[in-house]
Amino acid sequence: QVQLVDSGGGLVRAGGSLRLSCAASGRTFGNYAMSWFRQAPGKEREFVAAINWRGRSTYYADSVKGRFTISRDNAKSTVYLQMNSLKPEDTAVYYCASEKSPFTVELRRHAYEYDYWGQGTQVTVSS
Repeated sequence: QVQLVDSGGGLVRAGGSLRLSCAASGRTFGNYAMSWFRQAPGKEREFVAAINWRGRSTYYADSVKGRFTISRDNAKSTVYLQMNSLKPEDTAVYYCASEKSPFTVELRRHAYEYDYWGQGTQVTVSS
């Protein structure tokens, strides 16, 4: 059974930084692209960042480009999201997700293309 466990969220002031982690188990982590999504209260879940199965290609939402960095350590079956220059509008529950198909070429930004999800970790940015 595949499990994704998100961690690293918290309360931070605007301009601060946080590093989220997502530890995976249950299938060959290194074969699948991984992404981070977020969901703010009253809003739909939105794409944040993706990284391909090798870790050589990344893709970001315009709203976080230049501030967030996604990375992965396949030996540790973990994906990370380094978040810098945080803004109040970054406040949300953050979820990691594992893509449905292995060894994909193109990075995906739609939630329906991911079949396993973490439980979420709350990020709150105060002004």
